[in-house]
Amino acid sequence: MLSPNLSAVFYLISGVLFILALRGLSSPESSRQGNFFGIMGMIIAVTVTFLSLGNFSSGFIFVLIFILLGGSIGAFIAYKIPMTAMPELVAGFHSLVGLAAVFVAISAFLNPEAFNLGSPGNIKLGSLIEMSIGAAVGAITFSGSVIAFLKLQGIMSGSPILFKGQHPLNAIILISIIILIYLLCSSQSTSLFWILLAVSFLIGFLLIIPIGGADMPVVISMLNSYSGWAAAGIGFTLENTALIITGALVGSSGAILSYIMCKGMNRSFFNVILGGFGATDDASSKSSAKEQKPVKSGNSEDAAFLMKNASSVIIVPGYGMAVAQAQHALREMVDTLKKNDIKVSYAIHPVAGRMPGHMNVLLAEANVPYDEVFELEEINNDFANADVAFVIGANDVTNPVAKTDPQSPIYGMPVLDVEKCKSVLFVKRSLSPGYAGIDNDLFYKENTLMLFADAKKMVEEITKSLD
Repeated sequence: MLSPNLSAVFYLISGVLFILALRGLSSPESSRQGNFFGIMGMIIAVTVTFLSLGNFSSGFIFVLIFILLGGSIGAFIAYKIPMTAMPELVAGFHSLVGLAAVFVAISAFLNPEAFNLGSPGNIKLGSLIEMSIGAAVGAITFSGSVIAFLKLQGIMSGSPILFKGQHPLNAIILISIIILIYLLCSSQSTSLFWILLAVSFLIGFLLIIPIGGADMPVVISMLNSYSGWAAAGIGFTLENTALIITGALVGSSGAILSYIMCKGMNRSFFNVILGGFGATDDASSKSSAKEQKPVKSGNSEDAAFLMKNASSVIIVPGYGMAVAQAQHALREMVDTLKKNDIKVSYAIHPVAGRMPGHMNVLLAEANVPYDEVFELEEINNDFANADVAFVIGANDVTNPVAKTDPQSPIYGMPVLDVEKCKSVLFVKRSLSPGYAGIDNDLFYKENTLMLFADAKKMVEEITKSLD
């Protein structure tokens, strides 16, 4: 058994490694190193916690069994999961963090002696406050993450689910949670504790259902923040330094990321969280009407001809590229263009894909040089001077109506100015709307040539035509 002082030292080391991990993950160049630091920090934290349990016993063996079981399941899922399902995986893991916080809170409330928190009905006030907050945030994280998972997986509609009086109801429930925590801390009633959990599960559900598909990347980072604060709250209850440090890091970094993303989308953070946006009936009717417009379509030879005669090409990847797993084929096409002395760069929108950094990870997987990848604010002015914009599966983030139609659900969101290119090649299976549920005006522009096909197959055919 490790002494408390030695445990604190190792927890501090793991905390430093977590900080280094976050720093490393902030840049594609250092992301592998950051991931390594995070893994090492977690190994140290889990090992120290395990060794701090005391002498071997049946309980000790059970803990070891569940660590191995959970670790094996997690490793198997991580190994098998495709990159397209990464947003759903993240949402699912967030739900488990929240549920773990709830289970720990239940255990601590029902058996406080095991955690040195007092006795039933006489739990330390500070610990009870921390426990209540951690349990409430954990329950919100769990139910909210489940809804996010269902929306991302397509089991539940990605459109906002709205009803009259929704915002006042959410406000009343949030206020009631604060009141319930106060009453619970005053009376330490078991009934109030279960009511607090039930109400918290409910508000998590209600907070996420009105958020539309276009805001889902913000939801993912927001739930990431919630899971961190839930872990930190339980860490205070258990007086576990590693949980406090890790939870605070995850909570604060997730909150900062959510704010940055909202700023990048020109959205109010509180409006997104409380209301969201997405498809409407009007948007659907407009979509149906616009699909009747004439569309110019071409094939791989047409696309190869345009790019072969260009001096500069900007690639705009999106979720469609991820679905088709076309990143490696795209890299081969770009290498062929470079051999013909054509300048190629990649334009990444902050919310391209369905989670932050989704496109960056896919391009890194295909060994795309980091100095060729640019964020929206770095490259948006270059579209006007480029010969060809090659859009592969990106939809909402290239939609011009975000700048022109005040009635559009994505109005005000910064988009990539691909329509300013001399020619736009748009690879897509059909004219179906994007995840926000609205039609893309870019499809019908005079300078747009639609390439209707599977993204990977089309890119491979273009590469053959270029050769």
